[in-house]
Amino acid sequence: MFSVDTHTHIISPDTTAYPAAPLGGHRSEWSRERPADIDALLREADAAGVDHLILVQASTVYGFDNSYVADQLARHPDRLSGVCSVDFLSPKAVDDLGHWIDERGFRGVRIRAADGTTAVPTPGRGLDDERMTPVWEFLSQRRVPVCIQMHAKHAPILADLLERYLGLTVLLDHAARPRLGDVQPYPELSRLSGTGRVFVKLTPPAVLRAGQEAAPLFAKLVRAFGPGHVLWGSNFPASAGTLADLADLVQARLPELGDADLTLIRGGNAARLYDVTVAEGQ
Repeated sequence: MFSVDTHTHIISPDTTAYPAAPLGGHRSEWSRERPADIDALLREADAAGVDHLILVQASTVYGFDNSYVADQLARHPDRLSGVCSVDFLSPKAVDDLGHWIDERGFRGVRIRAADGTTAVPTPGRGLDDERMTPVWEFLSQRRVPVCIQMHAKHAPILADLLERYLGLTVLLDHAARPRLGDVQPYPELSRLSGTGRVFVKLTPPAVLRAGQEAAPLFAKLVRAFGPGHVLWGSNFPASAGTLADLADLVQARLPELGDADLTLIRGGNAARLYDVTVAEGQ
C-alpha cells in the first residue's frame, strides 16, 4: 500500500550553508535536541516502509529561507515533495511564492495562524488580514495546497476564506487543535467539510493532545470530512521517536475502515494533493 508521510522536517548540520533564522527569534527545542538531516530522514522512512515524504519547512529554525528543503527536493525528486513558508504579509509575498514554487519545485505552502510550543507570533491580524489578499488570490488561482497551523476557534475565519476563494485547498496541520468531548470538533464544521477543499492532517501532536479521546476524535473527523479528506503525518523529528513508531501512534487510532479508505488516508489523498506519481504495483 503506497504510503505518504505528509508532515516531516529536516535540519542541516551545515550551519554555514544553512544558517538558523527562526521566526520569532526563538529556535525550537526539538531542533536542538534531535535534529535530523535528509539522510537520517530517508533512513527512517525506509525503515518505516514510507514511499514518499512531504518536507514541511522548519520555520522555527530557518524562517522563510527554504533553501535547505529546496536543495533536497532537487536531489530526491522521486521521494520528496516540499511545503515552503513565506511571509504572507510581505508586499513581495506573491513573488516569493512564485520563486519557491515555479523555480525551486515546491508544491505547497504553510502559514502559522496560531503557534504550537514556540514563540512564533500570529501574522498581523490573522488569516483575514487584508494584506494577505494577494496571497490568497494567488493560491486560489494556482490551486496550491495550503497547510495552516491554527486552532479550532479560527474555523469561522477559514470558512469565510474558503467561500471567498473558490480554488483554495487547505490542510489542517495537527488537526487544528479540535475541540474535545461531546461538541463539534470545530465551529462551523459543516461549512468546512461542505467545501470538499479541507483536509485534516492527523499527527502525533493531535494524538497526544487528545489523549484517551484520540480514537473517538479521529473517528469523528473521518466521518465529518470523509476518508478522502484525511491525511497522516509523523511530525518526525519534531515529535520524539522513530518515524515507524510515530506512524503507528497515529494509524493505530484510526477507525475501522475498508482497504480502499485506508489506501486513501495512508497515501492516496496526499498523492492527489501534491501530484505524486505512484509507481505501478504500489
